[in-house]
Amino acid sequence: MITGAIKNQIDRIWDSFWSGGISNPLEVIEQITYLLFIRRLDNLHTLEENKSARLKRPMES
Repeated sequence: MITGAIKNQIDRIWDSFWSGGISNPLEVIEQITYLLFIRRLDNLHTLEENKSARLKRPMES
């Protein structure tokens, strides 16, 4: 069973989705998956920007 700080974080996330009108657990999982995917894309883009700035070259992609 999940207790403590992790449970509180999960509850806050669930409350955010619930107050936004998403109450179906499958929809919540779908939205979290989209958010994680977009976050990963953003992190990769940031790394590419830093690399191009460090090497003083244009971005490759």
